[in-house]
Amino acid sequence: MAEQKRDYYEVLGVQKGAGDDEIKKAYRKLAKANHPDLHPDDKEAEARFKEINEAYEVLSDSDKRSRYDQFGFAGVDPNYGGGGFGGGFDGGFDFGDLGDIFGSFFGGGFGGGGRSRTGPQRGESLRMGLTITFEEAAFGCEKEVSLDRVEQCETCRGTGAAPGTSPETCSKCGGSGQVQQRRQTPMGVFATTGPCPQCGGKGKIINTPCKTCGGSGQVRKKKTIKVNIPAGIDNGQIISLRGQGNAGKNGGPSGDLQIVISVQPHQLFRRDGSDVYCEAPITFTQAVLGGEMEIPTIDGKVKYDIPEGTQTGATFRLRGKGIPNVNGRGRGDQFVTVYIETPRNLNREQKEALKKFSATLKEANYEEHKSFFKKFKK
Repeated sequence: MAEQKRDYYEVLGVQKGAGDDEIKKAYRKLAKANHPDLHPDDKEAEARFKEINEAYEVLSDSDKRSRYDQFGFAGVDPNYGGGGFGGGFDGGFDFGDLGDIFGSFFGGGFGGGGRSRTGPQRGESLRMGLTITFEEAAFGCEKEVSLDRVEQCETCRGTGAAPGTSPETCSKCGGSGQVQQRRQTPMGVFATTGPCPQCGGKGKIINTPCKTCGGSGQVRKKKTIKVNIPAGIDNGQIISLRGQGNAGKNGGPSGDLQIVISVQPHQLFRRDGSDVYCEAPITFTQAVLGGEMEIPTIDGKVKYDIPEGTQTGATFRLRGKGIPNVNGRGRGDQFVTVYIETPRNLNREQKEALKKFSATLKEANYEEHKSFFKKFKK
């Protein structure tokens, strides 16, 4: 008969939807509190410690956790008919996550805490914002941006050693940056790996540090970079400049510089993708008789023939007068919605002329007016 177990989430005291960081934090707290070294000859504490580690082994592994959430213990424990879980300490135990715990008892790192710092390390990527105008976004431009970034020290060329000298390989770790020790514990012999205390995990020792960088091999400098803004870029899009971030270490590549574009709003135009929208007033006479009018576009003014009898809200399309596509293929269109501006401040002569004109109008001249009152009667 299968052994009765407590729910793994209950063991760690977390909810089913807990994140990885929350699970790891709960595990470390419980593992420290129930470690056998703190409770010698206490079988219950030892059992709790094994139970805590068994729960963490499953919940810290995305595949095992998924099977456990779907099938329960049967998905991870062979005793329940499933597979993939070795049980207790014997199956796939992640010693890296116990680094801080065992370090507090044995005075050294354990697995993950001893990660080497001697290999090439990529530099940190940087991110900054850049505001441009509506027109600059439409047609592209070149901008200069200033930033503070970490660069390789020119004096020592990144070695950290003063000119004429060079770093020496650490005699204690042989240049690996790590040392290993074997410790006898109540649970058996554990091999612990941690940063070399002599070189601090770097694998090399600098006897005469560079005065410019203080031995770090890197300095922080203010840099001005030219940025080519492509035509058609939109608000919120990102330009990535490879290798323009902070310098890497130990021969590693530099990080990237990511520039987040912010486009200023325009007084006349509104953008939706590659299309441009605007509203334009027309006179009463233009609306009635039609005629030529000038319409602003991002390329400048163009002439357009307004048809006779144009109503407020009518929208006209100007093909190819929108934003260039950022991939360089074609352009969007411009859509112009017109509204009729009613004349104001009329003098007596103008009002009389308007009255005479109005008297000549029939129902046939007002189709929408006629349709509205027909609907009202119904």
